[in-house]
Amino acid sequence: MTLSFSLSKMSEQREEVDKNGEKEEEEEEANCFNSGTLERKLAKIFPVYASGFSRKPDECVVQRLTSSDSAIARDPIWVAIREEAKLEAEKEPILSSFLYASILSHDCLEHALGFVLANRLQNQTLLETQLMDIFCGVMMHDKDIQHSIRLDVQAFKDRDPACLSYCCALLYLKGYHSLQSYRVAHALWNQGRKILALALQSRISEVFGIDIHPAAKIGEGILLDHGTGVVIGETAVVGNRVSLMQGVTLGGTGKENGDRHPKVGDGALIGAGVAILGNIKIGEGAMIAAGSLVMKEVPPHSMVAGIPAKVIGYADEQNPSLSMKHDAPREFFQQVAVTSVEGPSTDT
Repeated sequence: MTLSFSLSKMSEQREEVDKNGEKEEEEEEANCFNSGTLERKLAKIFPVYASGFSRKPDECVVQRLTSSDSAIARDPIWVAIREEAKLEAEKEPILSSFLYASILSHDCLEHALGFVLANRLQNQTLLETQLMDIFCGVMMHDKDIQHSIRLDVQAFKDRDPACLSYCCALLYLKGYHSLQSYRVAHALWNQGRKILALALQSRISEVFGIDIHPAAKIGEGILLDHGTGVVIGETAVVGNRVSLMQGVTLGGTGKENGDRHPKVGDGALIGAGVAILGNIKIGEGAMIAAGSLVMKEVPPHSMVAGIPAKVIGYADEQNPSLSMKHDAPREFFQQVAVTSVEGPSTDT
């Protein structure tokens, strides 16, 4: 009889605890969803995620989606990316879950970029969660990288006609992905974590087809247009506002040790399939025509072409990388026409 009474009392106490717990959870959810208004808004824009909440989102993630705090307000590129993602989610509901997970569930560009890169580079041994921790851990504590990732995405948006938006560069362009992954690997290399940096380099090369040694030094405001086949060696240096097309090689001659790779000045434009070999300097604002083989130094603001590359003129613009015009001057074509008619010179 006593045992039966005790069990009954314990059962009543347990039901009371459960009710109190459910009441607390309801209050927390009410605070996070703000009386259902935000939940209804989410259900319209993000139907899959809105209907899929089985528990309260961590740290009231949903509440952060419409937050206008000063941190977001001070980052116009991040604001633009979020607005673009919202519009795309409305136009393409099938992508709403993808856009929410990749952009709108994050509170800053660094977290969103870390998520995107981790998903692109993860495999059975390099897990997504591990990579996310690595990328975010580096980017959130490195002001230079925070600055560079924004100038890079601006470069893609401004110079690549195929890049429709900031959101497009962040989500889909492997040139941008490989460049930002390199930046994290470079930071790890400088921290002495060289094995991890080399592991990232290997994975970046495997996934994106772009091979950048983590010890290479690359400036900001960089465009890797298409990116496929780009190779940048260990001691290469690339300045600011440089544009590189697909298939560019900044390599060594195979004869040297130590400092053996090219040094590219600010604002240079390097065309598709260009090979620049050896520890030579490419001057600021130089233009190198597609398919050229460069083995000697290139003067600032000059235009070079050919195998081996020769100076064919001088660029009219201070930073040809910004305009992305690959045109040679009229005088060059006139010279080529005369040479083809008269035949090559027999002077020795």
